[in-house]
Amino acid sequence: MNTELNILDRTLTLYRFPKQAQETLQAWDAGDEYLINHIEEMDLAEQCNILILNDNFGALSCWFSDKHQVSMMSDSHIAHNGALKNLQRNNCNRINFLKSTDDFPSDVDLVLFKLPKNNRMLAWQLYQLRTKIKQDVQVIAVNKAKEIHSSTLKLFEKYLGKTTTSLAWKKHRLVFSSADHCLGALVNPITKWNVDDEDIQLKNLPNVYSGDSLDLGARFMLKHIPQGPELQHIVDLGCGNGVLSVKAGQLNPQASITCVDESFMAVESAKQNLADNLGEERQIQVIANNCLDNFKQDSTDLVLCNPPFHQGLAITDHIAWQMFCDAKRVLNTGGQLIVIGNRHLSYDVKLARLFGKTNVKELATNNKFVILQATK
Repeated sequence: MNTELNILDRTLTLYRFPKQAQETLQAWDAGDEYLINHIEEMDLAEQCNILILNDNFGALSCWFSDKHQVSMMSDSHIAHNGALKNLQRNNCNRINFLKSTDDFPSDVDLVLFKLPKNNRMLAWQLYQLRTKIKQDVQVIAVNKAKEIHSSTLKLFEKYLGKTTTSLAWKKHRLVFSSADHCLGALVNPITKWNVDDEDIQLKNLPNVYSGDSLDLGARFMLKHIPQGPELQHIVDLGCGNGVLSVKAGQLNPQASITCVDESFMAVESAKQNLADNLGEERQIQVIANNCLDNFKQDSTDLVLCNPPFHQGLAITDHIAWQMFCDAKRVLNTGGQLIVIGNRHLSYDVKLARLFGKTNVKELATNNKFVILQATK
């Protein structure tokens, strides 16, 4: 696995976060290289104010902080930590870290943009740029060429203005735009809907996973959340909009609840949804974190988990494994981890390896998902 980014006689040492002992995934992609090469050919004046959106592990932020004032805005707690570690690793200048829930800066000379996976987030970020930046500020975005559809370009034209694209390079393409379009209708960042057959209403910020409707895995798991007076502390690990913890809180009014996600928008959505559905007086904590880092050992009775099997655009199972390991550490003796996953992911094998085969059982299954219970 390559950790050395070499461009124009300059080298950066870059790792993903958290750093893995046997890492197989690179901390940057050809899109980062394309943007860097293109901007260097532009021969920018030094000390430009550059806003970088959705930098995965800080490759762009590390590179451009050498000569410019960089603000990195991301929805990812993991991306923030990865960028910080890589900045320190390469003795880079400090940058300004912004969460996706922060206000967009207005004093910007150039915007560099790794395109997000969902169009709700893209529309929201484009709208925010249009309301904040000056008309002569160039916006340069990048993504895999196959992911830049006509609908993508139409969003740029709708919310920013005239938009063009580059030739493809290493299967990536650049998108060029600027905020010269008349400001259109307000984009509401919140999507709100009721959960079928449940007394639950959810509000979702733009980058929340399955923010337009309840995903099938969560819908299946809602029917298999345990209830009992012994459940005093429940953790929803990878909480998304908080639907599982809302249901767990309804079933277990005696329990304190902790929601954890690496997405800042997920955290804010879950915080609002738990307050709306369970009441402000409930003992609730909602935090952005890397799995259960810094949680106390033997402090939890139940962990609910619907793990992701990707990090950004990369398919990986290391996040699920870290979630399972962290859950075992924080569970009390006799505490339970309840996991849902696609059948082909074979989470039962991983859980048996960690908890012991006799301590893992199948709670429910259908043609797509399996729900497993692991007892410490």
